[in-house]
This record gives sequence, structure tokens and C-alpha cells, in this order.
Amino acid sequence: SPSLLGIPLVLISMTFPALLLPSQDNRWVTSRLSTLQLWAVNQITKQLMMPLDKKGHKWALILTSLMVFLLLINLLGLLPYTFTPTTQLSMSLALAFPLWLATLLTGLRNQPSTTLGHLLPEGTPTLLIPALILIETTSLLIRPIALGVRLTANLTAGHLLIQLISTATISLMTTMPVVSLLTFLILFLLTILEVAVAMIQAYVFVLLLSLYLQENI
Repeated sequence: SPSLLGIPLVLISMTFPALLLPSQDNRWVTSRLSTLQLWAVNQITKQLMMPLDKKGHKWALILTSLMVFLLLINLLGLLPYTFTPTTQLSMSLALAFPLWLATLLTGLRNQPSTTLGHLLPEGTPTLLIPALILIETTSLLIRPIALGVRLTANLTAGHLLIQLISTATISLMTTMPVVSLLTFLILFLLTILEVAVAMIQAYVFVLLLSLYLQENI
């Protein structure tokens, strides 16, 4: 990996999350940073649990942990000389498929008739029943793929745009400095947008899982 003064820059980025961990102490709240972290986790949990019934609140720990995990990975991937694992479809699907399957199996165990009833809307004409069951089953099975692809595609597209515009900025620096300055401004705005996208995609991924869970409890 590229290095500065003989130090691989990826090592610096790997140590960055450790700075966010609160130091060990005999008190619950040790600093302003830990207060801010607790407040953020509390707000995230409140937003995720809002659409769920009390039965779904036992999923609070896993959904909040997943949200924080995706948020950190997506944001750290924007640092120079780092790699974002969620831009790989294999990782996104590995997160999406088991959790989606867990929500589905929860529904089949607790309320099988209601869960299977989602496959056929009420008042469907008899002739359309086979086609509608096929369409609804397909839409149900495609959910984990849509979850994984959405996360991967949005992050990959943003990273590619940043790569292309930054290359153009460096290439034009010597020949057309004014145009290079304009492209740098675009790059700066795009980077801010990508920070927002990284946070929004993590939220959307977990929110959709919580909505799938709500259907099955």
C-alpha cells in the first residue's frame, strides 16, 4: 500500500476506529465523546424500534449493532488508502440474506397463516391467483438481493465518481489550473455527498430489515 515516511497509510486508517473507543474507567460516562456515542446509539435505536411492536424490541441489539457496524465501515471507507468491504456484493449479501431469512422464519413460526397470506392479496379474482402467488413469491425472494445490491451499488458508484473526478483534477492541474480548481470544488462537494450517502445507506439497510420484521411479528 502507498506509504508516507516508510509507514503504510492503511495502518493509520486501521488505528482510527480505536480512537473512538472510550477508555476503561469505573464510571459509565467517562467523557464528552462517550456521552455523544451513547446519545447517538440511543437515537438510532429509538428510530429503528419506532415502527416495531413490543415483540420486535428484542431485535434492538442486533439491529443497532448492525447499523453502527455499517456506518463505521462506510465512513472509514472514505478515508484515503482504505478499502470498503460493503462495496463487495458478497459481503452485502452475507449480511442481508441471513437476517432477511431470520425475519421470514420468525413469521412462519409465530403466525404462518398471516405470513403466507401476504402472498395473495384479499379479493383477488380466481383467474389471477396462480400468477399473483408467483409474482408475490418472487418479490419476497428478491428482497435480500435488493438489500445487498442497493448498498453495494450506491457506495461503488460514489467511490468511482470520486476516483474519476480526482484523477481529472490532478491531470488538469498543470495544463488548465482554472478548470482543475472547478473540478476540485466538485470533488469537495461530492465527498460531502458521499459522507451523507454512507450514513443514509446504512440506515436504509437496517430500516428495511426492521420493516420486514414488522410484517412477520
